[in-house]
Amino acid sequence: MTDSVSATPLRVAIVGAGPSGFYAAGQLLGDGFEVDLYDALPTPFGLVRAGVAPDHPNIKAVTRVFEKTAKKDGFRFYGGITLGQDIRPADLESRYHAVVYSFGTSTDNRLGIPGEDLPGSHPATEFVAWYNGHPTYADHDYDLSSERVIVVGNGNVAIDVARMIVLAEEELTPTDTADHAIHKFTGGGTQEVMLLGRRGPAQAAFTNPELLELGELARADVIVDPAYLELDEASEAWLESEDAHTTNRKNVEIMRGYAAREPAGKERRVVLEFLWSPVEIIGTDRVEGLRVVRNRIEAGENGALKAVSTGEEKVIPCGMVVRSIGYRGIPMEGIPFDERRGLIRNEGGRVVEDGGSVRTGAYAVGWIKRGPSGVIGTNKKDAADTVARIREDAEAGLLNADRPSADEVEAFLTDTVGRYCDWQGWKAIDAHETAAGAEQGRPRVKLVRVDHMHDVAGKAPTG
Repeated sequence: MTDSVSATPLRVAIVGAGPSGFYAAGQLLGDGFEVDLYDALPTPFGLVRAGVAPDHPNIKAVTRVFEKTAKKDGFRFYGGITLGQDIRPADLESRYHAVVYSFGTSTDNRLGIPGEDLPGSHPATEFVAWYNGHPTYADHDYDLSSERVIVVGNGNVAIDVARMIVLAEEELTPTDTADHAIHKFTGGGTQEVMLLGRRGPAQAAFTNPELLELGELARADVIVDPAYLELDEASEAWLESEDAHTTNRKNVEIMRGYAAREPAGKERRVVLEFLWSPVEIIGTDRVEGLRVVRNRIEAGENGALKAVSTGEEKVIPCGMVVRSIGYRGIPMEGIPFDERRGLIRNEGGRVVEDGGSVRTGAYAVGWIKRGPSGVIGTNKKDAADTVARIREDAEAGLLNADRPSADEVEAFLTDTVGRYCDWQGWKAIDAHETAAGAEQGRPRVKLVRVDHMHDVAGKAPTG
């Protein structure tokens, strides 16, 4: 697709090289746009590299699709450039016909309870990024010497965190888990990881495969109190209704199987606890326990089930608390932001000013557009919806006009940012990591220092 005035290709910047950014890039390139894909790290793929559990390599195979996108004419990658630090949104919006913001929801929701900032209390996003080798979190320290770790949350990320802590060495070493995390996991003293949910088993947000996988761990039993599977009337009725998902029904069935299973006496345990809400993290200099209140499930006026406090409290001793209760975006100067939802303010992917008008040539895609929901593949349709808006605006002549050429943008980046990583640089990093992994029988050994990444990328051939 070309601009009717300049007769040159319309050029789009996408900020964030995760799945939603790559899906949008692939669709735009297929429509004849040129695409420059930016990322704060020298490495692409976002949460596929830094968020997917390392012992789930099949999920990471989606990067093969993204590699094909990167080979298309009109694609450029600019890694190691941080929006809001190295360049501003206005720098991009003044140099591209359209800019697509695709940088995700990078911070956790807080529990909002006393003691949350004690050492030993952590957000899941940072813990997951740490064991995946994200450079920003590589130097974080996690004390896994305590007997019990509590993970607050009943979703797949919570299960991932619990599973990674209890994996046996023979389960960890064939993965691309960061070396510093492997040392911690295999040398830690944690005997029990408790998954704590404020609602009941019927409302848990686990997917069936993730929940089943817990029962296959080499050195951890799965413990579920059978009393939790004696569901309340409201939950039973909901499970039998059309509103319940097959996943929820199957989850209850799986957990009933765990509750009936005799523990095998493995050295570690994953305990599923339900109907408890955290009210205070206990400790003087660091986390020593979690005060929780008992809940019951009730149906609200609209029929939706909710957890209601009974007032009964107890303290569960632990040495670390990880919260995994949802995610939100971080506001960035120069981009309209919906504080309530924690997202870029948008309508169908078009960025909307605080006053309600549509910002010309600015779009959002992925979690920062719609919120943290769905699986990797969900971003493909989401990207298609936003790209459709870009296509409509292009055909209506509503994109930014008279923008610099690709070479002029690159000259600006060289003058302003200096060092960045192109696709050839990433391929050099990739080759370095996979070669190091091959020596150990692993898929890769990740570089966890940005400077080291740039040094390796700098040896790549140009072109």
